[in-house]
Amino acid sequence: MISKAGKALNGHLDHRNPLVFDTHELGRRPGALKRLTRSVDAPGSPVLGIDGVIGVPQGAPVELDLRLESVMEGVLVTGTARATAEGECVRCLEPLTVEVDAEFQEMFSYPDADDRGRSSAADPADDAEDDEDRFFLEDGLFDLESVLRDAVVLALPMQPVCKETCAGLCSECGIRLDENPGHHHDAVDIRWAALQGLADTVQDGEKDNMGGAEPGVDEKQEK
Repeated sequence: MISKAGKALNGHLDHRNPLVFDTHELGRRPGALKRLTRSVDAPGSPVLGIDGVIGVPQGAPVELDLRLESVMEGVLVTGTARATAEGECVRCLEPLTVEVDAEFQEMFSYPDADDRGRSSAADPADDAEDDEDRFFLEDGLFDLESVLRDAVVLALPMQPVCKETCAGLCSECGIRLDENPGHHHDAVDIRWAALQGLADTVQDGEKDNMGGAEPGVDEKQEK
């Protein structure tokens, strides 16, 4: 598993990637601010959302509104992502769309920030674990994709429905209950099934007897 830190430091970020942002204008001056908006295409593979449930289709527009703030340790990124996700209702399986409004905040640290104020007695193993959960700047650039993915997933419903009152599908025949509100199946109590079968057998036997003469009638006539 590649840590977030390793991916950032060794991945050689491409400034042409629309989800890669430049922080050089902040100049590592604590308190410096930069606001920007950008419209990007939703990344794919995996889907931007919950795979197999609901997500923003690859290539669909995602509107980003960001605030970059320089602090001692790095750049604090606060923002909002807006997009339209597509999926299907978990009750009736009909297609649906959901407007996503995801908020996020993440610190992108300077590569040398971990050396500041750190005790000489710090455990290297603890440092490695901390780096797993940190994002780092690379040559003044940061990649927002991982942060964006996490924020969108948290903003989406885990079990999307076309409407809160959706009645779903009939468990026996699969028909949509909203379109057929009076739909039902006559339920048969399995405890009476055996007796019903016995009653049918008796009725069939009575019908057979009605087609023949009563016992002993022919004998009386012969005498």
